[in-house]
Amino acid sequence: MKSFASLLAVVLFAVAPSQGMAQSDVAAVLASPARPQADRDQDAQRHAADVIKFFGIKSGDHVVDMLTGGGYWTRIFVPLVGPSGKVYAGNNPFFGRFYTKAEDALFAEPAFKNVVRIDGPVDKIALPTDGSLDAVIMDMAYHDLFLTDENRGEMNKKIFAALKPGGVYGILDHEAGAGAGSTKIKDLHRIEKKVVVDEVEAAGFKLGAEADFLRNPADNHSAKIFDPSILGKTDRFVLRFEKPRK
Repeated sequence: MKSFASLLAVVLFAVAPSQGMAQSDVAAVLASPARPQADRDQDAQRHAADVIKFFGIKSGDHVVDMLTGGGYWTRIFVPLVGPSGKVYAGNNPFFGRFYTKAEDALFAEPAFKNVVRIDGPVDKIALPTDGSLDAVIMDMAYHDLFLTDENRGEMNKKIFAALKPGGVYGILDHEAGAGAGSTKIKDLHRIEKKVVVDEVEAAGFKLGAEADFLRNPADNHSAKIFDPSILGKTDRFVLRFEKPRK
């Protein structure tokens, strides 16, 4: 009976990770059978473990999954930060057209009942104003904001105010190539890294570090990111901006 009870506890933890202790072991979070298989199949090409390590997300953190899409990162962040942490997630109207059904399904699951839903235009997004956030992560979505009338400068200022001193603003996106600026966004969904750096630093952030684990020198930046020849293998930049401590 005792061994059965122990087994049952393990199973319950696996299917409802947010109800137990935080899974500080990133590998355990990613391997959890509670995650959809479709998400787990993306982990390698998205370098999920490297992303988490690079941005330093851990148990107890307050994290925003900015422009959540269907919830890939939210499903990782919730068990990672655990019951002592907090996760905010949501989509703007542009993303909502494609992900409302998936997002609604995510928030209907008991394991995500404590996630704070923050749908709305990014320049009016309901982030905390008390400087309590540890990290805000935006994955492959910054370029899409150029296809809306939302004010990116206001969004970046809101994120700056919401983060703690030393807090992290992490942005991952598809590289357009040096000198391309924002000219490839409409047709290819690519953006030059410098454009993102300039806009985010204008809000007061400092570029603390950048990672190369998503770079692909074989990508010549000429194909649309959805083209089968490059899908999932685009040259992508990973930027860690930080709110100055003083």
